[in-house]
Amino acid sequence: MILHGPDADAAPSWYPSRAEHGRVVPTWNYAVVHAYGRLIVHDDVDWLETVLRRLTVRHEEGRMVPWSVDDPPSSFLADELHGIVGIELAIERVQVTSKWSQNRPEADVAGVIEGLEAEGRHDAAEAMRHANRARPVP
Repeated sequence: MILHGPDADAAPSWYPSRAEHGRVVPTWNYAVVHAYGRLIVHDDVDWLETVLRRLTVRHEEGRMVPWSVDDPPSSFLADELHGIVGIELAIERVQVTSKWSQNRPEADVAGVIEGLEAEGRHDAAEAMRHANRARPVP
C-alpha cells in the first residue's frame, strides 16, 4: 500500500542562494509511506458492519447532522453489507521516505516555507518545518 503525504514544488526563485551564486534548480519535496504485508479479504457481514460502524463514527462525529449506520432501514443495511468487500492489510514492514529540502541552507529552507505559505500550501510548509525542526526556521 502506498500512502502519499503532502508534496510540493520547491521553486528556485524562493532560494536566497539563487541571488548569491545562481546554482539552484527546481525540486520536489514529498512524504510517502510504503506498507508491505499480507492482504486479507473480508466478506463476513459481522466484521464488515463493525468496521462500517467505526468508520462512520470517525467521519460523521462533529457534523451538524451526523449520519448513523442505524438511520436506514435494517433490511437496506443488510443488503448493502452483502455488497461490500472488506480489505485489510496485515502490515509486516513499513518504509517511510521524505524529502523536505533538508540538504539546503537554512535561508533556502525558510524561503521555501515562505513561498509555500504564500501559495496556501500550509500542509507542505508545516511538513518542512517538522523535517527541519533542528533548524531555527519560521
